Amino acid sequence: MSTYEPELSEEVAARRRGLRTGWTTGTCASAAAKAAAIGLTSGHLPDVVEVELPGGKRVSFPVEMPDGPVAPVAAVVKDAGDDPDCTDGAHMTAAVAWAPEGAGETELRAGAGIGVVTKPGLGLPVGDPAINPVPRRMILLALSEVTDRPLAVTFSVPGGEAMAEETTNDRLGIIGGISILGTTGIVRPFSTASYRASVVQQIDVAAAQGETHAVLSTGHRSETLAMSLLPSIDPVCFVEVGDFTGIALRRIAAGGMTGCHLVAMAGKLTKLASGVMMTHFHRTDVDTDLLAEVAREAGAAPDLVAAATETATARHFAEVCIERGDIRPLQLLTERARASCLTHTKGKIDVSVWMSDFEGKQVLARAEA
Repeated sequence: MSTYEPELSEEVAARRRGLRTGWTTGTCASAAAKAAAIGLTSGHLPDVVEVELPGGKRVSFPVEMPDGPVAPVAAVVKDAGDDPDCTDGAHMTAAVAWAPEGAGETELRAGAGIGVVTKPGLGLPVGDPAINPVPRRMILLALSEVTDRPLAVTFSVPGGEAMAEETTNDRLGIIGGISILGTTGIVRPFSTASYRASVVQQIDVAAAQGETHAVLSTGHRSETLAMSLLPSIDPVCFVEVGDFTGIALRRIAAGGMTGCHLVAMAGKLTKLASGVMMTHFHRTDVDTDLLAEVAREAGAAPDLVAAATETATARHFAEVCIERGDIRPLQLLTERARASCLTHTKGKIDVSVWMSDFEGKQVLARAEA
């Protein structure tokens, strides 16, 4: 997850960190489509093309010609700025032709490397290319600046299938490549907004498929453990929520699901037990007084109680519990985390909480109905 100052906007925080912003796949797709449309109508591809972002700003991109200087195929190379995006450097390519006679509107199609929607819940029709609503509007606006005649636009990305393997597309039922995404047209480095949107989207897809339980984890190791413990659950139900546990819980309840399993390590669970549902380390410190309290309540030895406030990390406390062979405080901590989750969702869903060890190999404590 990102390291940001919560009182700042993402844009301001990015500037202060000296990180470059970049362009979304949606922006690059709109630019490539417009360039190819210009090639179709004029017989020549432009060297540079200008498109409008959702906020009204206009930006320009150099145009590449994948098959030589022959219209109407154009490519725009995605620059993700300083964001570690798997699609950085992708050649977003558009081939444009006049729509078949009788077509009433422009059709956007998926070519090689662009994903196709195969499951409900994404807000896109099953069978359509994975082009989100905002990029779709950007593309159609860009095309309307060239011609008012209906077009057939086929998008492709060389290597798009391999790029998609680094995303959650397969789990979401987006098959064959990457998605064309973006809400502002701009990539903010390490954006928490995009992570949050991804969490919500994954839960929506699981709910739309009729799944009743989600499996939340706060990181890769805890998710690996969760998958090993619950092999019969559909992979679409597994959501790596990072710091957005509270948002995920509320979305599960709002989506009509009946429960979830949460697998996390001691640090995140300590914050949840304190009632903190946004667990970013810059937002709140670990409540060491709470750790000492659960240790005393569990009847732990004095040195274990002292370990709770020796450092600012829950990991140290948990490691001492494991070394002493006394996990009773960890059990109480897990139970308190579950109680906070139930309170947060007003009892609308059942929640079971499992504490993972720090290698993601085993469960240290469980709290469930």
